[in-house]
Amino acid sequence: MVTEFILLAFSNLQNLQILFFSFVLLAFTTCIAGNSAILILVRSERSLHTPMYFFISDFALLEIIVVCVTVPKFLANLLGASRKISFIGCFAQLYAFNSFGVAECYLLLVMAFDRDLAISSPLHYSSIMNRALCIELAASPWVIGCVIVAIPTIITAKLEFCGPNEIDHFFCDLAPVQDLACSDPFVSSLATTSSAIFASILPFMIIVGFYLHIIVTILKIKSTIGKKKAFSICSSHLIVTCLFFGSIIFVFGKPKGSQQDKFFALVYTVIIPLVNPFIYTLRNKDVKAALRKSKFLRVLGPIKISHIQKDHCRNL
Repeated sequence: MVTEFILLAFSNLQNLQILFFSFVLLAFTTCIAGNSAILILVRSERSLHTPMYFFISDFALLEIIVVCVTVPKFLANLLGASRKISFIGCFAQLYAFNSFGVAECYLLLVMAFDRDLAISSPLHYSSIMNRALCIELAASPWVIGCVIVAIPTIITAKLEFCGPNEIDHFFCDLAPVQDLACSDPFVSSLATTSSAIFASILPFMIIVGFYLHIIVTILKIKSTIGKKKAFSICSSHLIVTCLFFGSIIFVFGKPKGSQQDKFFALVYTVIIPLVNPFIYTLRNKDVKAALRKSKFLRVLGPIKISHIQKDHCRNL
């Protein structure tokens, strides 16, 4: 019986290992720093203590967890430190990655509902979206993700693994692991496909429905300024949603077993989590205003001035 797996990652591209490592390390640190900055900013600035930014901070926390599940092992793999991962460690990784990924799908759905409610019922928004409901809506994606992914993970873990143990990927995922099974993976593959429908397609279709309702509501607004303001409320979320679900649809729509699978996986595990914090900050006036008046920048200001004064004294 197989007790450990070997993650091949990009071992066939030996000449590019250092380049891959440098890029992934830079993307990883930037992603952690960017999403951590969002968490700290939303927590510290009272102007951002709204349901929308509460959900954004929840999404930023999920992004940090998702990249921490896969990228550190990938970096160690690129350095040649260790390509091995234990049987339990492999299934723990695939369960964590997929469950938190599903949580992101449903959290984007929650955020779409929040934007729809803010645009279609602005007068009743504050009374409906109270603190208790916000906490429930923010916690439910985590629970849904854990439940949906548990079924295919348990079924896959019960398969017999008696021969090959090399996974042609840089992290453990359901499909590559199922390909190594000695027993028939039909039931496991069926459970994975069924779970994928509830994990990604269902929330995506509901999000499309919310945005159709948002578009109809915006078209009913008579003033041009009102239309622009309503669209600006959901523009950042719309971009993040298109990137997130666009990559999922592209990956699931292409032929299985393609040599480019690992490169596409690199996009949705590293690059998109890297881009998301910049979308929420650069396209959001409230966040940019909070950044300008944040305590962190006010602390840095006197430090910078004191250094300039010291340099001036030395010159004198």
